[in-house]
Amino acid sequence: MPVSDTHATLVRTFYDALARRDLDAMERCYHPDVTFGDPIFQELEGRARIMGMWRLLMGYGTGLDVSLGRVSAGRHEVTADWTAGYTFAATGRRVVNQIDSLFRFESGLIVRQHDDFDFKHWSKMALGRPVGLVVGWTPALRARIRSQAMEGLKESMAPA
Repeated sequence: MPVSDTHATLVRTFYDALARRDLDAMERCYHPDVTFGDPIFQELEGRARIMGMWRLLMGYGTGLDVSLGRVSAGRHEVTADWTAGYTFAATGRRVVNQIDSLFRFESGLIVRQHDDFDFKHWSKMALGRPVGLVVGWTPALRARIRSQAMEGLKESMAPA
């Protein structure tokens, strides 16, 4: 099997594990030196922090539904389109987030994952139309959401 097909299969395995909330299977897809970025968790380094983020996200929202769409393999990277549906715990509002992911690989494992989504659209769903529409595009809201997310990650990873 060509390397690009192997990488695409690994990405499908990752999303299948995410849909099942199988953190151990997700972690096995990641290289120890993996990095992750998205509009909220801008840059995370290392498998422990990234898995901490996934644990936090799985505990924060309810009713997680994951749907994998197109997976395209190139020579050195894989792209995937996926949808995450969940109830945003802070507001009780339903979110259906369309996400574009880019993956790079080392030693047959994911070494880089970058997810991208429309933050303004997300904020309208998560916070409600008036708030999301009025302030969803502002740097201040993005900074506040990012800060809260990173604080939550720190707290969730702190020793008990």
